[in-house]
Amino acid sequence: MSRLVSVTYRMILLSSAAMTLICLLLGCDRSSPGSDAVQGYVEGEFVYIAAPLSGRLETLLVQRGAQVKAGDPLFELENITEKTARDEAQLRLAQSRAQVADAKKGKRPSEITSAAAQMNQARAALQFSEKELSRQEKLLGDRIVSVQEVERIRSVRDQDRQRVAQLEADLGTARLASRSDQIAAAEANMRAQEAVVARSEWDVGQKRQTAPVAGLVFDTLYRRGEWIAAGRPAVVLLPPQNIKVRAFAAQSLISKIHTGDRVKVIVDGKSTPFTGSVTFISPQAEFTPPVIYSKESRQKLVYMIEVGFDQATAVQLHPGQPVDVRLTP
Repeated sequence: MSRLVSVTYRMILLSSAAMTLICLLLGCDRSSPGSDAVQGYVEGEFVYIAAPLSGRLETLLVQRGAQVKAGDPLFELENITEKTARDEAQLRLAQSRAQVADAKKGKRPSEITSAAAQMNQARAALQFSEKELSRQEKLLGDRIVSVQEVERIRSVRDQDRQRVAQLEADLGTARLASRSDQIAAAEANMRAQEAVVARSEWDVGQKRQTAPVAGLVFDTLYRRGEWIAAGRPAVVLLPPQNIKVRAFAAQSLISKIHTGDRVKVIVDGKSTPFTGSVTFISPQAEFTPPVIYSKESRQKLVYMIEVGFDQATAVQLHPGQPVDVRLTP
């Protein structure tokens, strides 16, 4: 009888050792998260930096793994064509501005002086013809000259008056600017050239791309000398605020989770969990069709949740890293 008890006790010990070995092989851990923990992984939403214009990569100013601040230069494409177009546009703009300034001015001082001299000559001629007409009219009263001679002198006087009026008008016009519609046309052409300059400046600026946000240079996709098509990203950034955890909670737990809840994220190799908050809960179940579920199928339902972190915590996480999320910290 004692022998049977001994054999039975020995079998129990062997079974216990076998269960312990199986548990170790399967990764059982007494310290692992409980039923309130779900599995997930670290996800990064990358920022792809591209130029809207094509060109050969002239300079790559960052390397993979580097940290950049907002505004730091990343890469530069060749821009000879764009700079040439900009220089041409600037020269055309200078020409248009000169034309506007010229249209707003009168004639040159020397031209105005010449017109004033001609007017003075006409006035002198008018004074002489008026005196001559007065003298001839007196001689006509004394019957010394004929009526025809007096009429001729009067005609000369009238011509001199018209000549003075004409030259006075010409001198006034010479002192004026161009007509308003001509000035408006010149100004419109100048504004059009300003727009061309602004566009060409933008083209030159787009050949040199800077970091829109601070973050990690996750990857560089081209090497110096390679041709990059318009809109194709050359540098991939990972800002800390774009790092998050995606986990999948069973439908039995989803009613306990709310946006803004604080959770603990357990990462392999870290003795202390990271603290984050739930930022998104998917409204749709995954892996099962939207039908009336049986009790067995409801146990297979999972909902995706997203957990966000502050920047100091986020920089310690790496995309693709598996984690456990404890929903009730």
